Amino acid sequence: MSLPTLLTQHIARRPQRIALLQHIAEQGSITRAAKAAGISYKAAWDAIDELNNLASQPLVERSTGGRGGGGARLSVEGQRVLRLYQRLQALQAQILEAAEDSSDLDLLGRLMLRTSARNQLQGQVSGLRREGRYDRVSLALGGGLEIDALITHNSTARLELTLGSRVVALLKAGWVQLLAEGDKPEAGSNCLRATVEDVLVEADGPNEVRLALGNGQTLCAMAEAGWLAGQQVRVQFHPAYVLLGVPA
Repeated sequence: MSLPTLLTQHIARRPQRIALLQHIAEQGSITRAAKAAGISYKAAWDAIDELNNLASQPLVERSTGGRGGGGARLSVEGQRVLRLYQRLQALQAQILEAAEDSSDLDLLGRLMLRTSARNQLQGQVSGLRREGRYDRVSLALGGGLEIDALITHNSTARLELTLGSRVVALLKAGWVQLLAEGDKPEAGSNCLRATVEDVLVEADGPNEVRLALGNGQTLCAMAEAGWLAGQQVRVQFHPAYVLLGVPA
């Protein structure tokens, strides 16, 4: 089975994150792998969450509280992706040699887009319907989870969206709201059940809350104190906040 297009493109654009898989395989620890990769512990978690969300199956299996800040190992799929990355490394030198001019590589860099959105969820278009000036695009995330996005008719046409299209849903952490016990979600909003996986306490602002969805994907939200790891919660965000991206 081939890798999803979006993950394959991510490997080409962000090799340093895929290289983290090698360090996890060698170190068996998120903390030690982050140190070996020269990145922070938080950046390592972010990278793993993004890779797991883009892949059809989790690439990294982890457990909290292990030696060195939590144990981690590559799943079977993660081992396969790592082998692919190693083959890409072998091809990289050939590609660099084939470039006729350094400006060729600069052009490729400009054509490859990064995003500031913390949450990137891979999904498949499962519904398309018009609502006034907008289209409501339903996305199946897997595991029975589904969210909606509201985009203009022009955006639907420009992205060439049809039923079955593979897309990435982008969502800023500040747009994800945690609901307390008894809170009712806003009408028309996306509402998902999640488990608080980790809370990164900030001294001068809202805390960063990492949430595990039932399908293995993760979300990041910004919230005030009071949320605890292991807590079952609901999260909501308006469909208008969901941005969609497709392979260029």
